[in-house]
Amino acid sequence: MLCGLSATLFLLRFFNPSEMSAQKQSEEAITFNQTDGREEEEEHAADKNSGFNLTSFLWHGGSVYDAWFSCASNQVAQVLLTLPYSFSQLGMLSGIIFQVFYGIMGSWTAYLISILYVEYRSRKEKENVSFKNHVIQWFEVLDGLLGPYWKAIGLAFNCTFLLFGSVIQLIGCASNIYYINDHLDKRTWTYIFGACCATTVFIPSFHNYRIWSFLGLGMTTYTAWYMTIAAIVHGQVEGVKHSGPDKLVLYFTGATNILYTFGGHAVTVEIMHAMWKPQKFKYVYLFATLYVFTLTLPSATAVYWAFGDQLLTHSNAFSLLPRNKWRDAGVTLMLIHQFITFGFACTPLYFVWEKVIGMHDTKSICLRAIARLPVVIPIWFLAIIFPFFGPINSAVGALLVSFTVYIIPALAHMLTFKSAAARQNAAEKLPFFLPSWTGMYVVNAFIVVWVLVVGFGFGGWASMTNFIRQVDTFGLFAKCYQCPPKVSASPPPHH
Repeated sequence: MLCGLSATLFLLRFFNPSEMSAQKQSEEAITFNQTDGREEEEEHAADKNSGFNLTSFLWHGGSVYDAWFSCASNQVAQVLLTLPYSFSQLGMLSGIIFQVFYGIMGSWTAYLISILYVEYRSRKEKENVSFKNHVIQWFEVLDGLLGPYWKAIGLAFNCTFLLFGSVIQLIGCASNIYYINDHLDKRTWTYIFGACCATTVFIPSFHNYRIWSFLGLGMTTYTAWYMTIAAIVHGQVEGVKHSGPDKLVLYFTGATNILYTFGGHAVTVEIMHAMWKPQKFKYVYLFATLYVFTLTLPSATAVYWAFGDQLLTHSNAFSLLPRNKWRDAGVTLMLIHQFITFGFACTPLYFVWEKVIGMHDTKSICLRAIARLPVVIPIWFLAIIFPFFGPINSAVGALLVSFTVYIIPALAHMLTFKSAAARQNAAEKLPFFLPSWTGMYVVNAFIVVWVLVVGFGFGGWASMTNFIRQVDTFGLFAKCYQCPPKVSASPPPHH
């Protein structure tokens, strides 16, 4: 566990492609305005010069390491608990292959988003556009590079994905706490955690997630390795079967859940904007993904090995692991982490809402918090309507993630640099591992076709079929989704 974390941070520190000549040219080409939108870096330097400041150390982050912790922490939350469920649908081999495949694909499109952000910002700052007290978002990048139609598409998909991403975290909170305290049903727990998660309105921006990102990653690390060790110690259940892949619907449902797992970079632009030097972000997401592999692959493999087909009706891995203090600790830590991830998903929505109502430039945290509250209400309501922990991940992955973080970035990159002049004057040079524009277009075109056909097409059909089946079985506003029936105590015998 610690070795994986240390190795990743070591690579992040020393495998720095900025030392290569092509990257040096790129760094020289980017001259972000030091008097506009870079006050954070100056404040950071001032804090360093004035000595150790605990508040600044815990609250105010913008380094490469902060970005890495944010990406790694945000990439897996409640989905960690559903990956064994996906393995039961896909089978062991396909589960591992899809994790690696979509992890690499997600890292590539995150890289494309970072390139487009740098291109947009460098163009705008050459025009002396001010970004003081303004957080750049993905739909604004699309607007600046490709026009208002792309802005509308990006805004619609990104906001809808983040909305349902927040819904999923809230559903996950209710699902997890039930395995510690089943005196209340999951719907009641959703009411309670909706109120708790609403407190994220007080966190101003991604600058202020430094300590939360660090703690969040520690929590998912503990949970992943607890799942791995607990499953191995428990051993295989009697008569265990590993029949997956068994049905085509289940196969593509599982695949789209993994597509969703590695599509958590809908907040990439906001994380980049919170950095003191955003141009250093390019490979951060890749290193975050490499570390996440050390969590997702062992845990999903071990739990599926131990419980097999039982997972087909238990989308939350906690429901099958034996209850003890270690499991309860994992549940508690995941609850806290889901609160953090709720904030990650909601913060861009808060920014959009602030811009709509004209409150984005307001410096008062309390006024901004009050203005943000209406964003939480529909999330709360949707979590109560669709409490389908697991199946909802696949539906969101197929219908929203496929476009938001795979298809749109790849198409946007191809269209932004379609002219020879745009390619020649690009703020960022080609990556050292693919120094060909033809190669870039081939990779991007492959991603667009693959995700459109397999992710959105087959995945959309399978996930919506499964989702509708859940609605038919449990109904909307289900009081306690997948809860085991409670055994009532038998009355004492009459004498």
